[in-house]
Amino acid sequence: MPDTKKTFSKVKPGLHPRNKHRERYDFDLLIKDSPDLATYVRLNEYQDQSIDFFDPEAVISLNQALLKTYYHIDFWQIPPGYLCPPIPGRADYIHHVADLLYDPAKITILPGRQIRCLDIGVGASCIYPIIGVQEYGWSFVGTDIDALAIASSRQIIDSNPALKDKVTLRLQTNPNKIFYGIIQPEEFFDVTICNPPFHASQAEALAGSVRKLQNLKRKKITQPILNFGGQKNELWCVGGEEKFVSNMIFESKACSTRCRWFTALISKEKSLHHIYKTLKSVSAIEVKTIPMIQGNKSSRIVAWTFIS
Repeated sequence: MPDTKKTFSKVKPGLHPRNKHRERYDFDLLIKDSPDLATYVRLNEYQDQSIDFFDPEAVISLNQALLKTYYHIDFWQIPPGYLCPPIPGRADYIHHVADLLYDPAKITILPGRQIRCLDIGVGASCIYPIIGVQEYGWSFVGTDIDALAIASSRQIIDSNPALKDKVTLRLQTNPNKIFYGIIQPEEFFDVTICNPPFHASQAEALAGSVRKLQNLKRKKITQPILNFGGQKNELWCVGGEEKFVSNMIFESKACSTRCRWFTALISKEKSLHHIYKTLKSVSAIEVKTIPMIQGNKSSRIVAWTFIS
């Protein structure tokens, strides 16, 4: 009887060359380091080891295993209902930012001089600081408007010695501001990063959740199930990512000498026209657009600076 097992490429297409998750998950290795993951691993329809990405507990367990094996993070937990980030895509953002800051030809000499990064919307997972610290030795200031998210990230930092002296957290007490009240007059950052809420309304966010689940299950789903988690401020804001990033651009002008590069992850290509128009209106000296591809999903980092 012929072998009907579907063969997949060992390397995931599109991920950054330094991304530790370019190859398919090695579940045997992950389970060796994190035995609890075995509870969720089973053979999929192609007879490959996988988890049910429909199951939030399974996704959290996978993230815990990935963080332990590849980033030496012994404790990682998020409160119920908060966004559980896909680690390969988050790592890609950090690696592309590293290329922005360094000469890619000399990337092997990292870490070099101390890099300070401001993470707008650090969330409950503290995921960008974890990857940036463990991959490059950067230091981070993480901000959020959600006190519970800050408390969760603080617990992660306090529970992992490698993060303690590298990551500090600041609560943004004005939900309508981004940099105001956060970047102090005497401070300088090499780069800011942000994965903005990209939906413009709760209905749009729920529809996005349905599409994501349909892609996973390959069947029609009519009721949104928020297995991936996410608080309101993590998933949507009035005007969506276009409005959020435009506000960020206007605020960045006021602190233009206190940061080398401002960046934001843009999910929707249609948002770019207005974002570029806004950047022109504030006279950004240089603007870069860095494409990111993960499987069938494409996004891009928009970076701008006022420093020549």
